[in-house]
Parts: sequence; C-alpha cells; structure tokens
Amino acid sequence: MARPISGISTPLHPFFVGLGGALLMAALFTDYMYASNSLSQWANFSVWLITGGLVLALIATIFVVIDVALGKAGAIRWLDFRLLVAAAILSLVNAFVHTRDAWTSVVPTGITLSTIVTILLLAVGLRGWCLTAVKSADRGERE
Repeated sequence: MARPISGISTPLHPFFVGLGGALLMAALFTDYMYASNSLSQWANFSVWLITGGLVLALIATIFVVIDVALGKAGAIRWLDFRLLVAAAILSLVNAFVHTRDAWTSVVPTGITLSTIVTILLLAVGLRGWCLTAVKSADRGERE
C-alpha cells in the first residue's frame, strides 16, 4: 500500500466535522435559552453558531477532498455522509428560519430543526466524526 504524500497518515477532516458539529449542536442550547426567557441575544447566538457550523462544514468538505486526494482517507462511509449532508441541509434551512423576526425565529420551527440536527450529529459523533474509513500504513483500511 502506498504511503500518503505528506507523510502524515491522519486525515484532517474529522477535526473540522467535529468542531462544526459542536457549533451546530450548541445552537439547540441557545434556542432553548431563547424559548425560556425571550432575550433576543440568544436568538442571535443561535444564528452565529449555525453560520459558524455551516462554514466549518464547508471547510470539512474541502478537507475530505484533500484527504482522499492525498491518500490519507479510505472509502466514504455512506451512512455518516448521508447523516452529515442531512444535518447540513437542515442547518441551512434553520439559518433561514432564524432570520425571521422575534419569537417565530426560534419557536417552534427553529428549535425543532436544531433538535433534529443535534440528533443526527450525535449519531455521527458516536461513530467518530469521520466520513471515511481511516487508512493505516500497517493494516490497510479500517471502519
């Protein structure tokens, strides 16, 4: 088996997937806080967290392509890929929902979308935040 070009065998994308996922899951907390006390700054925090999570999802996508191109990653794990794509699409919709005015920016649609995204991301997180099988120099690919 060929070694990665850069000499580093660890793929880079799991870090960005995990970090973006953490921001998207944190939006559920800020949505809950807004629903609890109606302070508009919590709704602003939610939008910022969702936007940051989506930016990191884009960066993670770029690193997946780089990891595959450099041979740092193996085959795509399609279940994780589908869960992350669904979470990203729902988060994009959620970002638009959060642009509404006042209470309707979070309750009930925004907090529902944040909950669904959190559940999807927890499922991916329990599987390791990695979109691909990890390549090892000695053992080939492992799931």
